[in-house]
Amino acid sequence: MTDDERRERLRELSRELAASHDELVGLSRLGRERLPAPREISGLVGELVALVFPGFHGADPAADAARDLGQVLAGRLERASRDLAAALADILRFCHRQGSRCEDLWAPADGSDAADDGAPADDRYLAAARRLTLDYLGGLPAIRRLVASDVRAAFEGDPAATSWEEVILCYPGVYAVTVHRLAHPLHGQGLPLLPRMMSEWAHSRTGIDIHPGATIGESFFIDHGTGVVIGETTRIGARVKVYQGVTLGALSFPRNPDGTLVKGGQRHPTIGDGVTIYANATILGGETVIGDGAVIGGGAWITESVAAGAKVVK
Repeated sequence: MTDDERRERLRELSRELAASHDELVGLSRLGRERLPAPREISGLVGELVALVFPGFHGADPAADAARDLGQVLAGRLERASRDLAAALADILRFCHRQGSRCEDLWAPADGSDAADDGAPADDRYLAAARRLTLDYLGGLPAIRRLVASDVRAAFEGDPAATSWEEVILCYPGVYAVTVHRLAHPLHGQGLPLLPRMMSEWAHSRTGIDIHPGATIGESFFIDHGTGVVIGETTRIGARVKVYQGVTLGALSFPRNPDGTLVKGGQRHPTIGDGVTIYANATILGGETVIGDGAVIGGGAWITESVAAGAKVVK
């Protein structure tokens, strides 16, 4: 094939793709409001994780270690604030034009109507995003305390762990749970897309899939971690330990009269305090409750509640 023939074939393909763009509208956002790109979210997550673990994560931990902690944190907060506000502005713009469920976030705290304040639209989106960003970043100290309990649980719960440093740098479960701690408050605010994108970034890095809607108590430890799945409405108590391959999922999916899935409701199990769930166990159903202190053996398949202190084997 000559160069001219190759170029002509590429032009034909571009015309075919353009035609499919008109036919399959949902697969393209060209010409529509912007949404955050995955690479931008990975950078944002990196900045937030570096704020949780300064000196461990970030572009240059060695350079950070040589600087004043206040300066390091101030610089990271500035970058995280800028990147998060930009992402939230995109999300708010998307929500507002779709008339979707985060309209309450668009309204300022004083109850005035942000849509009628006379400012250009993009300025209003960004102003609301900056307000939400500051509120969110104000929760970082509490998130760090939760993460510290997770690191401690990993160190104390794994005889192979030799130091907190090893746990922070080498344990995928700690990384995945840290990102969940960061994404969960955004999900709780009703923001679409962004918390899921954060969780999926952690999923791609660790093989651990935690929906940002899951509620997880302190001192949570995922040992090894590969293949763990924790669904959106899962409720996990304090001091819970989970091994690789565990699924906390839905038992069934009720449907509307038109055949579409019913959204919402408690679909995933509740795990009590001090529960241990060994490798490849599957626990399903919104009415399934695992009582405090129960032990679920490896490979178990559970669709009914388990009493406190019980031991279940395959």
